[in-house]
Amino acid sequence: MWGKPRIVGMELRQRALQVLCLTDPEQKSTAALDLQAQAATLSIAFDAALTPNQPLPGHPVRPELRHHTAVARRSPATAEGRAVLVHAIAHIEFNAINLALDAVWRFPGMPRQFYLDWLRVAGEEARHFRLLQGHLRTHLGHDYGDFPAHQGLWSMCEKTAHDIVARMALVPRTLEARGLDATPLIQHKLRNVGTPDALAAVDILHVILREEVGHVAIGNHWYGWLCEREGLDPVAHYAVLVQRHEAPRPKPPLNEAARRAAGFTEAEMLWLQHG
Repeated sequence: MWGKPRIVGMELRQRALQVLCLTDPEQKSTAALDLQAQAATLSIAFDAALTPNQPLPGHPVRPELRHHTAVARRSPATAEGRAVLVHAIAHIEFNAINLALDAVWRFPGMPRQFYLDWLRVAGEEARHFRLLQGHLRTHLGHDYGDFPAHQGLWSMCEKTAHDIVARMALVPRTLEARGLDATPLIQHKLRNVGTPDALAAVDILHVILREEVGHVAIGNHWYGWLCEREGLDPVAHYAVLVQRHEAPRPKPPLNEAARRAAGFTEAEMLWLQHG
């Protein structure tokens, strides 16, 4: 059963913070979807400075969190290897719920659409997480939490906690955009395996990839909007932020079609490819 958490209040950003603090993955994903469904009925305290009353984000006891270099990779040719792979992607999607909710509560003074956009992302990431968790349970005999994971995505969230421009530059349009590049390669490997569970995972990843293009597009839109507001050159400032926060560069081959669909300009594509 998906648990029903007690989320109180009728203001959207405070509610987002409450959901971010939840530790149970099933409760968090349910609450994120509920909040997205109720968004049109909620007020938004645009200028409120909110303060969490616990460390962020709320996360479960399992999976065990390790440094990214200590998380083993295994071949998807075995059922265990495919379970490890799907679990790793599920953990990314669970973190992505947190990243989207954090953008909603943390940054005051943005237009209403900014908060609605990131709440939509939180809801879609929750659906992705549930698809992958269901696949682990139904096809692979495992559950979320059965394998170690790392917090690489959240560490960039912490680095950019006090700079909304850096957050938009380095989380959706850098870390999440890397998923646009990686997903087709993962799908290719799973198709080559060819088992029913592997092919079912390919279909799930197709859904995720399509919606992630939209998430990266939201990041691109708000990064461009913020650069225009602050008189910054988007390409030049992005290079500054990458160096300042030691953000990872994309790993070739780039999914050029998906990146262009997500709003990357030709100048940005050239910088990403040649720097």
